[in-house]
Amino acid sequence: MPRTLPLIVPNDGSAIRVPGTRVTLDTIVGAFKRRATAEEIARDFPPVSLPDVYAVIAYYLRHRDEVDAYLTKRASEHAELRREIEARTEYQDLRQRLLARLEKVRAASQ
Repeated sequence: MPRTLPLIVPNDGSAIRVPGTRVTLDTIVGAFKRRATAEEIARDFPPVSLPDVYAVIAYYLRHRDEVDAYLTKRASEHAELRREIEARTEYQDLRQRLLARLEKVRAASQ
């Protein structure tokens, strides 16, 4: 008997994941929106069974407005976090060192 896929937005603000995996709702819906088939998604994310991929897609199609709002909120949170990280001095220092190293490698290979 197939199990029901409980996709409920967590109260703690964490990502919605396919139960028993670390694969997020964002990942499955994103692939679906890029026109990947359920079979392709299941192949690309082996921890998620094909029935669960179909369940996630069905959930998305039944709750499109809610899920799209959730995904928009998550994208906004990710963008804000990225801005915060990139503004840190230690990030800028590391970035400059890595770019300098990359330039040396490129120059040596020419």
